[in-house]
Amino acid sequence: MDPAQNTSAAGIGGSNGTTTMGYQTNDGTATASEDSKENLNQVINSIQKTLGLLHQLHLTVSSFTPASQLHLLQRLNSLVSELNSMTKLSEKCNIQVPMEVLSLIDDGKNPDEFTRDVINSCVARNQVTKGKTDAFKDLRKHILEELEETFPDEVDKYREIRAASAAEAKRQVQSQSVLPNGDAKVKSEL
Repeated sequence: MDPAQNTSAAGIGGSNGTTTMGYQTNDGTATASEDSKENLNQVINSIQKTLGLLHQLHLTVSSFTPASQLHLLQRLNSLVSELNSMTKLSEKCNIQVPMEVLSLIDDGKNPDEFTRDVINSCVARNQVTKGKTDAFKDLRKHILEELEETFPDEVDKYREIRAASAAEAKRQVQSQSVLPNGDAKVKSEL
């Protein structure tokens, strides 16, 4: 069954010039995510069909004779029609591809290299950040040790205030993660 037959438009909106469509099925549940996956699958199918048409066109051109001119024109018309269809289908998809990935593909390289480079960069920045936080923790520990030798009463008061503050923050986080019906909120993993 065609999705357009059992759905009705619920809203159109977007930012940065993109359009997002939400649909509502007969039972009232939103299917915007399913619709975007369907749009993407339609574009993928159109790309595959275009590749098939290009292959057929290549075969027709490589064995061209004046008698096959009509067949060549039909295949060219099919290709143009499919490219037009692909353009219309792609307008419904909101996919952003980094320019670096396109450059790698143009250079004949594997786009997974981009992913590997991004992950390696993130790991390196994470190590630098972890080193900084560890250095600050060591500095805080060293300062507290020095202060405790010089001002033991004030450091005890400071630790009591910090413990009370941490307990209050923990209580607030726990109260925010409880729904009005008593259930706990669960973080969705994406």
